[in-house]
Amino acid sequence: MKRSKNLPTIGITMGDPVGIGPEIVIKALNNQELYTICKPVIIGDSSVLKLALTLLNFNHMIINSIDDLKQGKFMSNTLDVMDISNIKTDYSKQLKSNLLKPDIKTGTAMLNYILKGIDLALKNQIQALVTCPITKTALKLAGSKFPGHTEILAHKTNTENYAMMLAGENLKVVLVTIHIPLSKVSGTLTTENIIQKIKLTNTSLKERFDIKSPKIAVAGLNPHAGEALMFGNEEKKIIAPAVKFASKQGLNVEGPLPPDTVFYQAVHGNSNDCVTNRGKYDAVICMYHDQGLIPFKLIHFKDGVNTTLGLPIIRTSVDHGTAYDIAWQGIADPSSLIQAIKMAIFQANNLHVM
Repeated sequence: MKRSKNLPTIGITMGDPVGIGPEIVIKALNNQELYTICKPVIIGDSSVLKLALTLLNFNHMIINSIDDLKQGKFMSNTLDVMDISNIKTDYSKQLKSNLLKPDIKTGTAMLNYILKGIDLALKNQIQALVTCPITKTALKLAGSKFPGHTEILAHKTNTENYAMMLAGENLKVVLVTIHIPLSKVSGTLTTENIIQKIKLTNTSLKERFDIKSPKIAVAGLNPHAGEALMFGNEEKKIIAPAVKFASKQGLNVEGPLPPDTVFYQAVHGNSNDCVTNRGKYDAVICMYHDQGLIPFKLIHFKDGVNTTLGLPIIRTSVDHGTAYDIAWQGIADPSSLIQAIKMAIFQANNLHVM
């Protein structure tokens, strides 16, 4: 029995064929609940997925290869797969020795999954794009000039103002700078960029997360947020003016706040029994990658979701990598992908993009 036509269609890219992507997407879609809230379609490779089904001994699931979304069955125990690559594999006897080697072929395949997903989303043929993990090395082998998903998405959608948010039920963090050396963070920060991130976070929390009056915290860069210039002046020169500007525009924002206490104040609920119920802020703007990722992964290591703010399309992703060390062993955890799919559905319903 087909599901309601009003459910959002969610495109899920398979990620690196030699990583854990094929395994976790199958495990995630073995969750029949998802078929009651969306119409999922995998953008990937049926030949690889068949190997993964065999590995997992999921004999109850079948693959429906499609060229057009109209051919999708969108039924539990049926994987609707839009075949973008056709990686001919004969690894049934030597999975570990042969499959777990990213190369130009697998890199090209995973890049093409992303490009197809973006195209479908821009045409509103899918209402959200969920991405499984890729590797920067294979992207480079495939000739991509971009280091990862976020940069590809921004380029293909002509988006200049975007941000990476790591989101879970208990904590949401947004990064001002992402993958740069720590030694370059201070010189990269600007008041204008922080203002953009604050405004983008505020809009996204309202529109995509249905938070009517967002409360946003901005972390300082230095210990104790500089403590009256004793430990640095970035707070006074760069961060505080951004907070003041955003506040004057009517945004509920505070900062710069000491990084060692702000996450304690921002966490909602009693997560992992390591923090008590606070929930003072709906999101924390972080100055650099590990400032936000360390507390976030402490709380949401298994169920954290990466979502890109500012794009004209909805994109969520798992908050982990290709995990070659455990790939094709049948032990990868699909929790983050399941949450990424559910968050994509939640955002699509809030934005009414169907």
